[in-house]
Amino acid sequence: MRKRYWNISLKEMIDAGILFGHGTNKWNPKMAPYIIAKCKNIHIINLTITARSLSESCYLVFDAASRGKEFLIVGTKNKASFLIASEAKKIRCHYVNKKWPCGMLTNWSTTENLLQKLRDLRAKIAKQNRSKINCLPKRDESIVNIKLNALQKYLGGIKYMTKLPDIVIIVDQKHEIKAIRECIILGIPTICLIDTNCDPDYADLSIPSNNDSIASFHFILTKLVSSIFLGLTVREKQKGSYFVV
Repeated sequence: MRKRYWNISLKEMIDAGILFGHGTNKWNPKMAPYIIAKCKNIHIINLTITARSLSESCYLVFDAASRGKEFLIVGTKNKASFLIASEAKKIRCHYVNKKWPCGMLTNWSTTENLLQKLRDLRAKIAKQNRSKINCLPKRDESIVNIKLNALQKYLGGIKYMTKLPDIVIIVDQKHEIKAIRECIILGIPTICLIDTNCDPDYADLSIPSNNDSIASFHFILTKLVSSIFLGLTVREKQKGSYFVV
């Protein structure tokens, strides 16, 4: 299975710019094992290690998906926001693509209450739209919409999440350190894209890569999402039905 599906092309990785790290003056010394060279004061990432790490991650998420595990994808940089939502929706996966709500996982009971409020508001708006009588006054309708939009902005990607995720995929480890710390506290495994300025000790499974390039993290995220999709497909076939995007 791994040989068939997890082939990682060196040329594709080079074309996506995965090999380019940060400037040599901004690196984390712990990333030394993942760096193969320097070029014009830029660290060059060892793509052999990247390919191996990505392949291992693909197999891990495939296996987890085939066993019904749930994933959370986190990437809150502005340029990653749309891509995170788009890829996550392909596999009906939970995601956070705006500001990370502090305590979202470690204070799960509070998050559950907020999610229930979000569901109730969505149901209220839907009911209001279906009914042409007993409409809310304009002022009350405006208040409901403001509350809904606020919750939707930060919790919309996890509105169907009913328990803590089994695996969290982090697109930019350094940028999402709050999410990673919560995962560490709760013992939730993480798969992290780590650039040369990151600390690999924070991740359970690290994929060294350029996380400032859209093409770079798009390439890696697509591989992971495709692997999850295959795992979900296997699970649905075993149950006698088929997974449809």
